[in-house]
Amino acid sequence: MSWKSEWKKLLLIAILFLAAFYLPLGYSRFTAAIFESLHLVKWYAREHVLLCLIPAFYIAGAIGVFVSQASVMKYLGARANKVLAYGVASVSGSILAVCSCTVLPLFAGIYRMGAGIGPATAFLYSGPAINVLAIILTARVLGLEMGIARAVGAIVFSIVIGLLMHLIFRKEEKAKAEAQMLAPEPEVKRPLWQNVLYFASMVGILVFANWGKPTETAGAWFTIYSLKWIITTIFAAGLGVILISWFDVKWWKILLTAIPVAILGFFFHHQPMLPFAAAIVGISLITSTNKGESGEWFESTWGFAKQILPLLLIGVLIAGFLLGRPGHEGFIPSHWIVKAVGVNSIWANLFASVVGAFMYFATLTEVPILQGLIGSGMNKGPALALLLAGPALSLPNMLVIRSIMGTKKTAVFILLVVLMATITGIIYGSIFG
Repeated sequence: MSWKSEWKKLLLIAILFLAAFYLPLGYSRFTAAIFESLHLVKWYAREHVLLCLIPAFYIAGAIGVFVSQASVMKYLGARANKVLAYGVASVSGSILAVCSCTVLPLFAGIYRMGAGIGPATAFLYSGPAINVLAIILTARVLGLEMGIARAVGAIVFSIVIGLLMHLIFRKEEKAKAEAQMLAPEPEVKRPLWQNVLYFASMVGILVFANWGKPTETAGAWFTIYSLKWIITTIFAAGLGVILISWFDVKWWKILLTAIPVAILGFFFHHQPMLPFAAAIVGISLITSTNKGESGEWFESTWGFAKQILPLLLIGVLIAGFLLGRPGHEGFIPSHWIVKAVGVNSIWANLFASVVGAFMYFATLTEVPILQGLIGSGMNKGPALALLLAGPALSLPNMLVIRSIMGTKKTAVFILLVVLMATITGIIYGSIFG
């Protein structure tokens, strides 16, 4: 028997006992924080799991099965042309316009396929941060200079953070590059244009199913919003045709899935979550019962889901308990946060960056939150720091990143985001604050 390991177990039991013994159930803020954590989990499950995460899991699973390592290494690998690699990483991230949790399966997919740490982390940051709609909303609500600063800062961040990650872990990257040189050229099963259309159909579903309602009831953004489910349906139909034509899925299986989805869509068109859920169930049944590539696709997707979902649940619960939902307080009083970021100091910007890094922001929710905080006295410098650190990171996001690339790389990535957001906030606040 190893007494060292037994003492660790005893210490853990003692900590859990003391936590239970002194549980402050009579303290109203503690009780409210528990309900806030549950409310956040409920909201997250309703708004993000079906529409965001599951499509992202399927895209990540498809990357693992249908994208060759040679393709990933050519554009994002350790030996890839740096301009090309970081350009592809930042542009692809901005096109997706996802939150800090939805980007995780996609990041895991390209990283495991051989992408270099630099381009992979550039993609990891750019996905949630370089959101065209969010930047436009920021400019309209918080001011043109804030929108421009966020856009420029996010683009520069994604590239600089990626380059620094590559530099810091250059020895590992060199070893990875040497190993990739020895890898055999995989057999290409279908032409590139077919894979492009296949992924475009899934990305289209992900983007338009999550198209947020704009503040105004006119213009191009609102027109797209009013047609979002029709556009999503077109992409879904295209995916069905692709699965039949190129992936040997039986046409009658696609038809059996499409019929209940169409019926639910007709009778419950004001509740689009129902037909969307039916489509998810249908595609899951089709791929899980098929052999060959589509069966491997489901297995890969399920692997990502098993790894990521439990960690996200834990992270959302903790984030909700500590910081609450938008507009609601958690265990930490909001006036503490506002008081701490009322000036453009190093501490205020660092505090805003750290709070933003741990808090969970759904896509576009950071703008009204910042609007309220600025109205309550938050300086513009810390506001920008929070904007640059918040959407790209969250506690759930950190837990999952650690499981993908380890504690050391995760800690360095978080530190780089927080430090760069702090420095940028100080500079911006000194000019516009």
